[in-house]
Amino acid sequence: MKIAFFGVGNMGNPMAANLIRSGEFEVSVFDLDKTKAEDLIGLGAHWISDVAASIAAADVILSSLPGPIQVKTLGENEIFPNAKAGSIWIDLSTNNLATGQQLLAMATERGIDFLDAPVSGGDEGARAGSLSIYVGGDKAAFEKHRSIFEVIGEDIKHLGKSGAGYAAKISQVILCYLHSIALSEAMMLGVKAGVDATEMLSIIQNSTGRSYVADRYGPPILNGDYDSSFALGLALKDMRLAMELADTLGITLPMSALVTDTYAQAVDEYGADANHLIAVKLLEEASGTPLRA
Repeated sequence: MKIAFFGVGNMGNPMAANLIRSGEFEVSVFDLDKTKAEDLIGLGAHWISDVAASIAAADVILSSLPGPIQVKTLGENEIFPNAKAGSIWIDLSTNNLATGQQLLAMATERGIDFLDAPVSGGDEGARAGSLSIYVGGDKAAFEKHRSIFEVIGEDIKHLGKSGAGYAAKISQVILCYLHSIALSEAMMLGVKAGVDATEMLSIIQNSTGRSYVADRYGPPILNGDYDSSFALGLALKDMRLAMELADTLGITLPMSALVTDTYAQAVDEYGADANHLIAVKLLEEASGTPLRA
């Protein structure tokens, strides 16, 4: 099975690496920054120098891209003009429902299967092949390509019609950002009252308020790194996708709206390429107290 994989950054790179190591697939890779693919080429991947030809030859096209604009551009400009009938495009990106429906219609018109299959679990889950994968689209197409999902993930859910995967990813991912801000507020309250920052984090990690976010992201807050595995601008993109979905569904998410505003302010202050947890620095600066070990 020939796979053409587009987007091999923090998440795409380890997913592609696991597909190569499995020995089950012939994998070709492409990224706007070729240096991100050098380790994959070393593992045996083919570099895509001719995008159109690679797509035309592929049985499966995988994409792990920053957001709707990039996914739509790849589809309209490269995949649909070149992919062969009977092939499949599996989008692993976090995308919105409107774009997904447009892509599904264009894929169907050209005899191409399309699955939305965004992933969750962070770069560590991508490296371990233990990602959660939320799939929307044709069940038969999903089952036919289950072997791909089983290489890159463990918690694999087919959720129903096209778009269900995108909706599930958007719905659950906002908790990461809400928890990050809530964690920083709880930390700041204790630290300002005189509790050592490391001790405060340990208390949270062993209390009813413990969470993956406290365990995974507490340490890079304490060391001032703010976690380089994900960009601040991408976090804001995810929150805005959630608010867009809420508007479409006619529901109000007041806490999510506040956190979205916080991340927007952080992007204005520190830039979209800053590490995602640097949003916490807004609270640190407002309180005049860095949360440092």
